[in-house]
This record gives sequence, structure tokens and C-alpha cells, in this order.
Amino acid sequence: MEIDIISEAENPMLHRTDVTFELTHEDATPERLQVRDSLAAKLNKDADEVVVRKLDTKFGMRKTVGQAKVYETADHARDVEQDHMLERNKIGAAEDGEAEAEAEEA
Repeated sequence: MEIDIISEAENPMLHRTDVTFELTHEDATPERLQVRDSLAAKLNKDADEVVVRKLDTKFGMRKTVGQAKVYETADHARDVEQDHMLERNKIGAAEDGEAEAEAEEA
């Protein structure tokens, strides 16, 4: 799996960089978490700071174009992103368990 960055756009108001990338793969389209980890490694970021929004593979092709949002910190990602995107990218799962435990105690 090879990732090439097509474009990067800074978004200082939301403490993130919007990234468009192209992914070349041999077999089926890789899973979202594999793509997130590879993209995070390429950008020298922590995996919890990268949210893969979209993966688009044309039928029969070995290339996928994707969009991701790369945050300065994982906390910024949790503050800005919608819950279903955080769940898809497995961000904040440990903290959700702590919040549920606190709610049960109250």
C-alpha cells in the first residue's frame, strides 16, 4: 500500500489540516483503520489525530482517492468531529468507557 498526498489545506480555526490523498493497493481496498495508520505514519502524527472521512475506489481499479482531516491533537478531533466519524475511526473509545462509568456512579 502506497500513499501519495495530492493536496493539503490548513484550517487554523479548527486546528486541523484537510488532506486529499491517493492510495495504490494490490488487493481489495484496505480497511479504514489501516489507511488511517499508514497516513498517520506518513505525516508523523499520532493515529488518534487523523480522521479518514472518505475513501473512493473506482470499480476494477487499484487506486483509491481519499480525504482525511489531520488535527493538532486528539482532543481537537473529539471536539470538532461528529460522533459517527469518531466511532468509524476508533477515536476516544477508552474515554467513552470512563464517561459511562462516571454516569453510572451518579
